[in-house]
Amino acid sequence: MDLSFPKKLLAITVIAALPVLTHATDTPAAAAAKQGAPGYDHPNQYLGKTATSIADNMMPVMMHPEQNKETQAKLAEILKKTGKKPNVVIFLLDDVGWMDVGFNGGGIAVGNPTPDIDAVANQGLILTSAYSQPSSSPTRATIMTGQYSVHHGILIPPMYGQPGGLEGLTTLPELLHDQGYVTQAIGKWHMGDNEGSQPQNVGFDDFRGFNSVSDMYTEWRDVHMNPEVALSPSRTEFMKNMPFSKDDVHAVRGGKEEAIADITPKYMEDLDQRWMQYGVDFLNKMTKSDKPFFLYYGTRGCHFDNYPNAKYAGSSPARTTYSDCIVEMNDIFANLYKTLEKNGQLDNTLIVFTSDNGPEAELPPHGRTPFRGAKGSTWEGGVRVPTFVYWKGMVQPRKSEGIVDLADLFPTALALAGKPGAEVSKLVPSTTFIDGVDQSSFFIGTDGQSNRKAEHYFLNGQLSAVRIDEFKFYTLLQQPFAFTQSGYQGGFTGTVMPAAGAMLFNLYADPQETDSIGIRHTPMGAPLTVEIEEYKKILQKYPPKTQIKS
Repeated sequence: MDLSFPKKLLAITVIAALPVLTHATDTPAAAAAKQGAPGYDHPNQYLGKTATSIADNMMPVMMHPEQNKETQAKLAEILKKTGKKPNVVIFLLDDVGWMDVGFNGGGIAVGNPTPDIDAVANQGLILTSAYSQPSSSPTRATIMTGQYSVHHGILIPPMYGQPGGLEGLTTLPELLHDQGYVTQAIGKWHMGDNEGSQPQNVGFDDFRGFNSVSDMYTEWRDVHMNPEVALSPSRTEFMKNMPFSKDDVHAVRGGKEEAIADITPKYMEDLDQRWMQYGVDFLNKMTKSDKPFFLYYGTRGCHFDNYPNAKYAGSSPARTTYSDCIVEMNDIFANLYKTLEKNGQLDNTLIVFTSDNGPEAELPPHGRTPFRGAKGSTWEGGVRVPTFVYWKGMVQPRKSEGIVDLADLFPTALALAGKPGAEVSKLVPSTTFIDGVDQSSFFIGTDGQSNRKAEHYFLNGQLSAVRIDEFKFYTLLQQPFAFTQSGYQGGFTGTVMPAAGAMLFNLYADPQETDSIGIRHTPMGAPLTVEIEEYKKILQKYPPKTQIKS
């Protein structure tokens, strides 16, 4: 089915849009009569502007020469001051929604205060339009590879020993290791249980955590969650014998994983605390090193199977296991941050705080989002995630609506390591397409603007939508009510269908994506359709990959 605008209509709408693009006015009433109205053009808005190709196998970027120049000067100065490249810390939450944190209007307002997270966020760059993939493993692989899920091929989380993962892909930790970094992974992995996809074999010097996702360790043991398994000796034995790791493990580069403990619901109560201490110990150890470090820290919380310990049970005003977990995550982050502060490492460390997807909505209590949809969908609620970046003295405190995809962390980290822009293309095979763009100048430049023109959304390995500025155009829609009489079942339930006609939303005026404006605002739909066609050309040259799918 041809989902694009007819060529004749496209030509008409583009021509019709030209006066709008070239004649800003003092008032809407005088739009055709006067040029140069102040206030009609806003930062980080690129509709009608052209992105620049910097390498054949990399996403085109919006060029900002002055902020690039300023950023390079700042990086040269900090290198001269510290004598080493900057550290990079990625702090990745699990299933935490856009509005769970105070810096996005949640926090205490929704019964789970996040004072320490908010304090750091408000000293950094809060990204109100940061995007993940629709679910956990695709997002984590996107961070590691700089590729959308359609290119790295992990379309859904691998479960219970399912094959596939990062094996054979070029990863961020491996490339940073090549640039002299110490690479450390802590916490949830979930990018392949097979040996070749384990952290110590895809670039990390050290790993402490678990291979999969927390419910795989607990739900079949929990008499309240799965009594049909937990109360059945034969079924319990069947699960024990399934080919997936059931342990909290440790491994070093190129070695075998060693089991630390069997992960029971009781052990899970303190797991995030155990990992936090490992993180603190790592940061303390790195004070004695002349090498920079990359710390990838994936929390267990706050996946739906939360088991708060005595300290955190009932600690949130909401008094739910989920909100109690958010309180604990605030403390986890605070302890890592304060360790960096105590060690004098903040001056040379970029911290990225984010979540792997929107909140799951299958099992209450769960996270919160002001947007439509949830984890598993490409509605905004499924993929717009709470995010900020912080670097003491380097990142200007502010909020920005500039679009960022978590794929951007790959080229951004490499830029900080001394491989900016098109140089990344030389670090990966020529057949590998990098969907991320270097956002270092956006983060570091004074009033920096995003270097990304568009966000592309993928559902089940297919391009489902594209966003430029405040406008989002759909080609595929998820309908969660399609097969369940009882109503909405969360982001993973329902069906996917082609969008009929011009399914277009203004995310500023209609952030819940309730009313399509495609017919009334066809001049806005036209360039979005063009962007879809441009990315289809990329997919023709760099075909989609599928290794784990539903």
